[in-house]
Amino acid sequence: MRRRRFMALLGGVVATDALRRPLAARAQQGGRRVGVLTHLPETDREGQDRFGAFLRELKRLGWIDGQNVKLDARWGASDSDRRKHAAELVALAPDVILASTSLAMIALQPVTTTVPIVFSNVADPVGAGWVSNLAQPRGNVTGFMLFDYTMSAKWLELLKEIAPRVTRAVVIRDPTNPGAIGQFAVIQSAARSLSMEVTPVGVRDAAEIEHAIKTFLRPEHGGIVVTGSGVGVAQRDLFVSIAARHRVPAVYPFRYFVSGGGLVSYGPDTTDQYRLAAGYVDRILKGEKPGNLPVQASTKYDMVINLKTAKALGLEIPPTTRARAQELIEL
Repeated sequence: MRRRRFMALLGGVVATDALRRPLAARAQQGGRRVGVLTHLPETDREGQDRFGAFLRELKRLGWIDGQNVKLDARWGASDSDRRKHAAELVALAPDVILASTSLAMIALQPVTTTVPIVFSNVADPVGAGWVSNLAQPRGNVTGFMLFDYTMSAKWLELLKEIAPRVTRAVVIRDPTNPGAIGQFAVIQSAARSLSMEVTPVGVRDAAEIEHAIKTFLRPEHGGIVVTGSGVGVAQRDLFVSIAARHRVPAVYPFRYFVSGGGLVSYGPDTTDQYRLAAGYVDRILKGEKPGNLPVQASTKYDMVINLKTAKALGLEIPPTTRARAQELIEL
């Protein structure tokens, strides 16, 4: 009798211990879990730079993966990948999820309305319906906007300034991006004052990009404006190579296009948004509600010019334009 009672008691202890192990393991990590959803493949250098900036800032704030927090990162360039990964991350019951760009937000929104989400590099969170307003997002979402729509006009102005003979431009945009309509509306308005003709072209993948350029672009007096979107990041090398092959000037929204051989860019520091996002993740892990954290927009924009590309296109960069550039690339 005593033996049976002892064995039953022992079995209960073993069973209880088995149940406690996952909890103990999580407690050892501080009980905190952070998900990361990005639209880029894990091998993408820009994606790694952004993730690295996020990790470094988390570490500076005292959060170290595997010690007091568990990070679950999901990478993937296709819509199906993002939908699957979004469901996986939510199922892990994280304390907060970092959503990289609008494409990640589109995948997450149908999956949860309760898990805190901090987004980065999105264009129009209010228009997309992700937050009620910028000052008081409410709900479970907050984060960092790329830019105000009004700066989109600068892309067309720069194209005309650097290549005065350009009279028409193809405006490349992602039709599923919530900010696509707003960006083009501003560009179209600027086109009138510049006496230019602009044609919007919606693309999602490499094949569509090639077809769009061949169909709509007339090399004589033509140019390209690439708007801000997740597609632009993923296909940046293709955009640059197409512009070089057709020998047309192109303006891009971010520096990494120009460091990869593009002509000129004007836009915010996309990597720095991940450092800022880590600050919001830290505050949420410490108990603040995402709905009480205001959405912030970039306030500093840099112009970067690739002088080697300009020379290859036979373009002379005006001295006033060179003087305004934050960086001149000559390689």
